[in-house]
Amino acid sequence: MILALAMVLDAALGEPEWLWSRIKHPAVLLGQAVDALDTRLNDGSTRRAKGIATTLLLAGGAWCLGWLIAVIPDYGLLEMLGAAILLAQRSLVDHVRAVADALRENLPAGRRAVARIVGRDTAEMTEAEVARAAIESGAENLSDGVIAPAFWFVLGGLPAMLAYKAVSTADSMIGYRTERHAEFGWAAARLDDVLNWVPARLTALLMLTVHGALRHWHRVPNDARQHRSPNAGWPEAAIAPLLGVALAGPRSYEGTVTDFPWVNPTGRRDAGAGDIEAACGILWATWAGALALVMLAAALPTLLWFAAASLAL
Repeated sequence: MILALAMVLDAALGEPEWLWSRIKHPAVLLGQAVDALDTRLNDGSTRRAKGIATTLLLAGGAWCLGWLIAVIPDYGLLEMLGAAILLAQRSLVDHVRAVADALRENLPAGRRAVARIVGRDTAEMTEAEVARAAIESGAENLSDGVIAPAFWFVLGGLPAMLAYKAVSTADSMIGYRTERHAEFGWAAARLDDVLNWVPARLTALLMLTVHGALRHWHRVPNDARQHRSPNAGWPEAAIAPLLGVALAGPRSYEGTVTDFPWVNPTGRRDAGAGDIEAACGILWATWAGALALVMLAAALPTLLWFAAASLAL
């Protein structure tokens, strides 16, 4: 029940500016730790070994911190607050919806809004490219910002959830295949792929299930494999047919256009602000489905006990 309360609290409050303008968000502290270790250790001829040690240190340290919080005798209050802080449903939807609002004003405003949530070049984006980028970001971050943290909480409580967030943060900062991080960030990138393998597929399955659209599932694995990421393609491949749009496709990074394959290639390629709004609805519906599963899992032991007691009478 701790996780269910955390999910509801995150959905209700998101990331209140009044709080995080006064103290540092845990994600910021994790980022500072990654940056410090990158600056100190990422050199020499043993970068991969140092990167492995860095990733294990971050994950292990986060696990220990989560364990210390979880064992405090406070009836799970701090564990619930910690889990709520590490979830990102409300902030995710707010950021994605902001792109739709900006795009309705004008294209330059839409480009500026989407630049806050994606890493690709945005200066020359068309309206459809802005919309697709926002939808793709929403689908991917639903998996690694909401479903994956919740999944790891179910398996290992706050320690596992915090360790996952440490690895995810490290991957987002040093997991890129640049000259500087190809070796040092290798472990963070690979471990992040492993930790997100099940949650990404669970997100896609849940997304289609809550919308009564499992008929699309047979297309999801093939479309997902076209994606450059082993995990991000799954939620994108699920949300694309629900919206009737094609996602992914060509995009530019650091001035270089790469011709990535399309996800749901038969879908419309003229996505707009309305499609972003529809995507936000899908994100909330999927979150609600996940919450229902968490509550059912929490109630299952009690239901089984009542069932056994009834049979014994």
